Amino acid sequence: MAMLPILEFPDPRLRIKAAPVDAARLADAWLQQLFDDMFETMYDAPGIGLAASQVDVHQRFMVIDVTDDKSRPLVFVNPQITTRQGEQVYQEGCLSVPGIYADVTRSDSITVEALDRHGQPFTLEADGVLAVCVQHEMDHLDGKLFVDYLSPLKREMVRKKLAKARKQTSAA
Repeated sequence: MAMLPILEFPDPRLRIKAAPVDAARLADAWLQQLFDDMFETMYDAPGIGLAASQVDVHQRFMVIDVTDDKSRPLVFVNPQITTRQGEQVYQEGCLSVPGIYADVTRSDSITVEALDRHGQPFTLEADGVLAVCVQHEMDHLDGKLFVDYLSPLKREMVRKKLAKARKQTSAA
């Protein structure tokens, strides 16, 4: 397994809309290895979700595991939200926007349809943190970041804070 570099805001590659995955490609060894590498990278970060776009692979898939003991790894290929209900405000963070957290309003419960890592279709009803995570990672696949929900002023403050942190890290 390998650790993958995670793109960070404001990298323009995070704005690329991901292309659908050809289900026949799910048998490819490199793609199965990429799923495993994404889980390893996500767990190490540590995070609860990682979209392919965040590791500079612009195809529609993501990995998620919201359990404390990392016992429920989920792969979503070509995910689509088919129903949304309610509304919740959740303080979100993002591996592509390290150290920044902000309240984001999302649907409280969703139904998502996708293919698993072996190409089998599944439907998942999710609420709470899992619903938030699915919506957050799907935004990445559409070239959207959680900071896009913030005001332009707050988004610029985030950009400057991250630039300053990167500058300090490179100087150390």
